[in-house]
Amino acid sequence: MAVKVGDTAPDFTLPSQSGASVSLSDFRGKSVVLYFYPKDDTPGCTKESCAFRDQYEVFQNVGAEVIGVSADSPDSHQRFAAKYQLPFTLLSDTGNQVRKLYGVPATLGLLPGRVTYVIDQQGVVQHIFNSQFNFQGHVDQALKTLQQIGARG
Repeated sequence: MAVKVGDTAPDFTLPSQSGASVSLSDFRGKSVVLYFYPKDDTPGCTKESCAFRDQYEVFQNVGAEVIGVSADSPDSHQRFAAKYQLPFTLLSDTGNQVRKLYGVPATLGLLPGRVTYVIDQQGVVQHIFNSQFNFQGHVDQALKTLQQIGARG
């Protein structure tokens, strides 16, 4: 069953690009922008991740953390983050369990979907943006939602 706006975001623990385990509950008290993307170092995913990077300070200023999730390994994430100076956490969902937990749909039944969840300080999903091809839209929608809910915790 897919996560909907108003639902409590399901907690999970995954390895980050540094190999450390990261849980969503580690960020309780902060807003979180959780974005699922198909694959490291592909054109669309690079555009999307760099857009989040370029606005990262703005997210930090409104008290939000950005977390990217794909099925790539921690090593792949480490190379991707280093290559593009990504300052936020990338998590490895190698078996796609968290992707399934959130109900992120596949595009054309094949490509892992590109969906962004904006989660407030209490862990409640406030906004979901699903677009495989509007890379910048994920950043714009997330910022707009954070400003509306007054993300500062």
